[in-house]
Amino acid sequence: MLTVVRSLYGAYVALVFSVSALSTWAIAAIIPGIDRRRAIARAGARTFFALAGLRIDVDGLGHLPAAPCLVVANHASYVDGVLMTAVLPPRFAFVIKNEMQSVALMGRFLTWIDSLFVERRDVQQSAADARRIMRAAKSGTPLAIFPEGTFKQPAGLMTFRQGAFRVAARLELPVIPVTITGTRKILPDGGRLPRFARIRVVIDSAVISGNTETLIAGCRQAILARLGEPDLDEQQTAASGAGRQADVRAP
Repeated sequence: MLTVVRSLYGAYVALVFSVSALSTWAIAAIIPGIDRRRAIARAGARTFFALAGLRIDVDGLGHLPAAPCLVVANHASYVDGVLMTAVLPPRFAFVIKNEMQSVALMGRFLTWIDSLFVERRDVQQSAADARRIMRAAKSGTPLAIFPEGTFKQPAGLMTFRQGAFRVAARLELPVIPVTITGTRKILPDGGRLPRFARIRVVIDSAVISGNTETLIAGCRQAILARLGEPDLDEQQTAASGAGRQADVRAP
């Protein structure tokens, strides 16, 4: 019986998301202006969570400065992007992996709200992307990013990509760590139908430094303290070190 209820709920949430997404896309298509389209995106995201019965508890909104900043959040689920759209003020621009441009309808919508697409594999293109991020930050646009770049099935915080942190360090932007819990249960990597879970978003005070490594370490520490999941970056570093030692000792 529980399995049937979960399946029915998952199908309902999937339907709600499809209708909400298409409605938001259609409205944004006829409403000009980035600010208005971002406001529409936020309203659409909030409507989805409300109709899905997914309550969002948010703590620390007062830590978001009015000045330019960089918000970084852990990434665990397909719904994280929609969640951050619902939570953050519409003045934020999202930094998103370049592959999303090729997703039908979604890529066009993300372009309409002036998202910044970044290439993760091409070094030269990554450098050009970093310059675009810097121009956006200098113009006064606050930015939001999932610095892990993706998410996978094992629970834990993966390695942070450094590009946006380098920009923040150079411009001495405040970097705001955000911890998301609950979404991994809703729709994780490999998940087929959404499940119910309580969502909590905690926005911590800013980390400010002119050093990239200090920014990354401070944000990881803040997120791990609230996440309740392992540090996969630390585990990978330890495993790599053990592997190198084994190679040295091998005859």
